[in-house]
Amino acid sequence: MATGPVESGAVLIAHLVPGRDDSMILLGAQLIPVPEGAYDIRSDRSLQVTSDGYVHALKVARDRGGVALWVHSHPGEGALPHASKHDRVVNSELADLFADRTESGQYGYLVVSHARGALTFTGALTGQVDGPITRLAAIGDRWIFRPAYDTEDARSSTDLFDRNIRAFGHQIQATIGDLTVAVVGCGGTGSAVAEQLTRLGVRSLVLIDPDTLSAPNTTRVYGSTLADVGRLKVDVLGDHLERIHPDVHTTRINGTVLSKAVARELASADIVFGCTDDNAGRLRLSRLPYYYLVPLIDCGVQIPADDRNTITGIFGRVTTVYPGASCLICRDNIDLGLAEAEVRSAEEQRQLEKEGYAPALPGVEPAVVAFTTLVAATTVSEFLERLVGYGDTPTPTELLLFVHDRMIRANAIEPRAGHYCDRSRNLLGSDGDMYLGLNWAS
Repeated sequence: MATGPVESGAVLIAHLVPGRDDSMILLGAQLIPVPEGAYDIRSDRSLQVTSDGYVHALKVARDRGGVALWVHSHPGEGALPHASKHDRVVNSELADLFADRTESGQYGYLVVSHARGALTFTGALTGQVDGPITRLAAIGDRWIFRPAYDTEDARSSTDLFDRNIRAFGHQIQATIGDLTVAVVGCGGTGSAVAEQLTRLGVRSLVLIDPDTLSAPNTTRVYGSTLADVGRLKVDVLGDHLERIHPDVHTTRINGTVLSKAVARELASADIVFGCTDDNAGRLRLSRLPYYYLVPLIDCGVQIPADDRNTITGIFGRVTTVYPGASCLICRDNIDLGLAEAEVRSAEEQRQLEKEGYAPALPGVEPAVVAFTTLVAATTVSEFLERLVGYGDTPTPTELLLFVHDRMIRANAIEPRAGHYCDRSRNLLGSDGDMYLGLNWAS
């Protein structure tokens, strides 16, 4: 719409979701263009649409329990996406109709344009939720994050990130600086991911981990020393990241994503990195992109060894999950039997193992800093690829590292028909008391 030669209109069907710090998130579920026959006037400077252009979309919004936003474009390179005097009149005329017909009590609008290849916009909501729309994200094969027009971007540390900017440009660096990134699991892989993100320019990180640092952890966890043994991993890593740059802020959650309260924090993140080694945690993270449009990059390292402690292979995996891509279950990256076992009480699990009704939980697995760091670097590289787009199109959604063979393989597996990751399910905004359709700990 933004790059077309004449003004265009559409209705965006969206769902309101509470975010952190009293913010609200709009999940755009469907964009319904104005039919060609509903334009009375359409040029590069003006637009007039009959009610046939949007009334049908309001019924769709009502049936889906969503809100409706009127979207239109201001054509031309560098055109201002501010609402004109005429746009403000139209907004006042549409507000009550949209609020009543959708039965949401809400109205919203977006004005879109473009400048130097980037989308620009302004927008607002009116109703019970009232205020400007400050950021826009588009999540697919590539990830686009845009602040509203005239919003100050994150260019305060140009000298510090000069080498990044020479590679990717100011816009990408500003985008990185404006993101809120969650890292689930602050061990060897998670700490390496978090450190690299911080040195790239991410300034807001949510760190989630339930454990304290042990002595063996210090051989892999970035920023840790033996003096930190016994401290919470989120504090050890958070303190380290905040020492790297004074603008870095970490939110530290000593808990697990098996808790609904902790997992809900992820709905407000722009991107989630899954660096946990438990199947039950991955089972929950895997659903996040399809219910909340929050992309997930999940990673892991496996170093099988024989009974003489001799390595028989070194494997790494980096999987990128977003709407349109298959989930971790469809890829067989989650052992559902172990996921169920991991949420049982220790007593119940022991009894079921004894009776042969449950798999035994694995013990302590081998881990080596060189390999966790290698997988972390590959993970962060995939994050950059989604923002910058310097690789092949379509982009693979999974990388498999056969370190012992010095080989990397890529794949892009389609979702299983009818599964929750199947695009036709369109689960955005459908989450209720059963968060992500799963049972949860308190």
